[in-house]
Amino acid sequence: MKQHDGMYIDGSWRPAAGSGTIEVVGPADGKVIATVPAGSDRDVDAAVRAARAALPGWAATAPAARAALLTALRDQLAARADEIAETVTAELGSPLAFSRTVHAGIPVAVCGSYAELAASYAFEERIGNSTVLLEPVGVVGAITPWNYPLHQIVAKVAPALAAGCTVVLKPAEDTPLVARLFAECADAAGVPAGVFNLVTGLGPEAGAALAGHEGVDLVSFTGSTAVGRKIGALAGAAVKRVALELGGKSANVILPSADLARAVAVGVANVMANSGQTCSAWTRMLVHAEQYDEAVELATAAAAKYVPGERIGPVVSAGQRDRVRGYIEQGIGQGARLVAGGPDAPRPDGYYVSPTVFADVTPDMTLAQEEIFGPVLSILRYEDEDDAVRIANGTVYGLAGAVWAGDDAEAVAFARRLETGQVDINGGRFNPLAPFGGYKQSGIGRELGPHGLAEYLQTKSLQF
Repeated sequence: MKQHDGMYIDGSWRPAAGSGTIEVVGPADGKVIATVPAGSDRDVDAAVRAARAALPGWAATAPAARAALLTALRDQLAARADEIAETVTAELGSPLAFSRTVHAGIPVAVCGSYAELAASYAFEERIGNSTVLLEPVGVVGAITPWNYPLHQIVAKVAPALAAGCTVVLKPAEDTPLVARLFAECADAAGVPAGVFNLVTGLGPEAGAALAGHEGVDLVSFTGSTAVGRKIGALAGAAVKRVALELGGKSANVILPSADLARAVAVGVANVMANSGQTCSAWTRMLVHAEQYDEAVELATAAAAKYVPGERIGPVVSAGQRDRVRGYIEQGIGQGARLVAGGPDAPRPDGYYVSPTVFADVTPDMTLAQEEIFGPVLSILRYEDEDDAVRIANGTVYGLAGAVWAGDDAEAVAFARRLETGQVDINGGRFNPLAPFGGYKQSGIGRELGPHGLAEYLQTKSLQF
């Protein structure tokens, strides 16, 4: 077990203000692998003050210089990709191959995209007799989740730095180790003192202190809708800007003309990736009544390929394991038909959940309405396209989704009717420049690409 001490504040590692610690538990076996300081409001205050002091100089730094620094940061992340992947696997539990390609690989691409945007973005434009300036919003309080621990850090910090903002990061307490690696990369890349700061701690203490700090101009939070409401209320009371990426209950709609076998296989893979701990996972598969039984058979066979401890890892914690199993038991109790998996432990050690598939799920069931955040797929039947639209849009969420059809035009026509922020068409690939964010209770604002950069800018007009 490694004992870490200190917060990264004002360009150096310094002891925490208090003596509290957080134990980092490896979900594969339930053993403590490290400890980090549990930051207090005093640590948050010191970090915010450092960020506030560094803001004028960083905001005045030329975009080309900010781009060069982000390029250096990208290179540091790429150079330490193996260590990053191993760290994420240790504290999150994802299989090492997935950690390498996704948890370590995507942040490098995203950071690189913001290096390019910082150099090319039009921070100034002429409109009629006015010059419009896009300026940094100020000090950003970034609160990130555990499910994609480095990606979510980069998706907030990189655009904030590109915009000329300074940042205080509070990472999830379950996965703080990769956040420390990120701080080391930022330091090695030459990020000026105070421009990026890291405080580890618990959400109700350090997170709340950061969200409510008067020196923070914008709070960017990714996590549950319940916590997002609290942060939104805090920000609203202070008339403070907020960006929220919250829960999801995404629909994977398979139209009758689609390649059913491919659509089902990709849909199951999407739900099982990262042990189902993906806010945009397509956890509701909608299939036409005439193809329903075949789809259930295909999904059952596909789920069987995800062997816990091999192709699929554990969930992040004992609490998350118990939460997911509770949803599985509730689904059985409400009359859904269990066709794969179930609530029993698939392994004697670790926080594993069996890849689970339910058939005969109705839109009003808890399985179809609430975010489970585990490897659990619900298959719903629809009668026609209007019925499919009603079911797909029939939750409080609207983060992501998918549509499959015989051709892209048919799928796009259906996707236009969905109340959701991002829709994959016939298995569309991830695009680090495309905006990501939700409708309804899935959040406020967008991440990634130029839309993500715009979240960290404010507008000034000069009239001539």
